[in-house]
Amino acid sequence: MIQEKNEIRPGQSIELLKELHILTRDGKLNQDSRRKLKQVYHLFQFIEPLLQAVQEEHADISLVDHGAGKSYLGFILYDLFFKDQGNGSHIFGVEARDELVEKSQALAARLRFTGMSFLNLSVAEAVDSDILPTTVDVVTALHACDTATDDAIRFALQKKARFVVVVPCCQAEVAALLRRNKAKSLARSSLTELWRHPLHTREFGSLVTNVLRCLQLEAHGYQVNVTELVGWEHSMKNELIVATYKDLPRRRPSERLQEVLKSLGLEELAHRFFIPA
Repeated sequence: MIQEKNEIRPGQSIELLKELHILTRDGKLNQDSRRKLKQVYHLFQFIEPLLQAVQEEHADISLVDHGAGKSYLGFILYDLFFKDQGNGSHIFGVEARDELVEKSQALAARLRFTGMSFLNLSVAEAVDSDILPTTVDVVTALHACDTATDDAIRFALQKKARFVVVVPCCQAEVAALLRRNKAKSLARSSLTELWRHPLHTREFGSLVTNVLRCLQLEAHGYQVNVTELVGWEHSMKNELIVATYKDLPRRRPSERLQEVLKSLGLEELAHRFFIPA
């Protein structure tokens, strides 16, 4: 095992990389940590241009990271982009587990990352919390489980976020509803064969959930791009949705969203995905 200093960007916090287990305690990279570092830089490459776009309009950026967990994403963004800028930019980490919030607060204090704060809230609670700004620039949610991703999108819409970056995870709600209505759907349409088998129900439900999320964002004027976050060999929860507010026409995606819900017998989820602009 050898130290690969040239693989680490100049000025990065070595202590942070150790805390995130990207570097070993003696400051070295092994094969596993080298792969982690590559993933970190890959994710940063997606988000950095968005932060630069915000700063073309104003210097200080407000970013809210939902379902932050150990605040892996927030810390990396702060370390690589924010820490030397000295402006009013701020990253808010939203996490429901108080022990993780406390650990993140302690690490930020130790690293003197003064532009970071951590809130002990669920994503749903954050939507109506007066602790957070009334508007934000960027909303992220990396592997926020099941409906927490939907709550993060709802938060972004309410806060008029310019950019939304989500990597969905563990989408069970739509699959459960498809499963419950399967017998009735089989009698109505041969397309139900797409989700007749349990494995297909789970995978199709995941796909449909993300399609509905994209339509929801488009129905609020966003331009949406969907891509892979990292190679499939690293993670099966790999779909990256990046939305940019462009004030685009809303009628057509709104109609499509309602049509998909009706076609698949998911009308009871309209309250979650069809939120009028």
